Amino acid sequence: MTDVTENETVSTDAGEARVTWYEGTRPWAVLALGHGAGGGIEARDLKALAAALPARGVTVALVEQPWRVAGKKLAPAPRTLDTGWRGLWPALARPGLPVIAGGRSAGARVACRTGRELGALAVLALSFPLHPPGRPERSRADELLGTGLPTLVVQGGNDPFGRPEEYPDGPYELVGIPYGDHGFAVPKRAPLGQDAAMDLLVDGVAAWITALRRTPRP
Repeated sequence: MTDVTENETVSTDAGEARVTWYEGTRPWAVLALGHGAGGGIEARDLKALAAALPARGVTVALVEQPWRVAGKKLAPAPRTLDTGWRGLWPALARPGLPVIAGGRSAGARVACRTGRELGALAVLALSFPLHPPGRPERSRADELLGTGLPTLVVQGGNDPFGRPEEYPDGPYELVGIPYGDHGFAVPKRAPLGQDAAMDLLVDGVAAWITALRRTPRP
């Protein structure tokens, strides 16, 4: 993985958050990625993006929410997650570099809910939990459809929180990772290996970010 250049602690109204920076080569943007409710920044998709994108001109900031920094095992309510994200946002906004708000699972929901108000360039939603497992009637599609920003969803083909074919039409792009579960793990007997699945994820995100760079900003 690209070397960590800085671990930064940031005070928020929800407690102290932590940002781990992976500096881009001649960066033009910052990609801020929050973790899910069941794990931290060690998730395979977050690690893969932090390893690959700095060489493509994107500084990656992996964000640990205050509850995680404090060593708690259970994530707080969505409102508290949003408070923590809002509080650390000024630390992510480096001079002259637009910020792409992103995250996986619960972190994706936070980015969708707050991206526009915070002035994000776009939203990256990894393993967006479209609904609780087995409860498709409890859809969270309104959060995804309401970002008001260019949005990319990357979703595993076997994600119990929502498979790619379950997603409604909307103003966003979607990259499916065949056979992937909610953590983008693929079965050992799947035709697609784990490394190839991560390559698909990284390449899809990188292509989308490159397109963002070419799009005139207001």
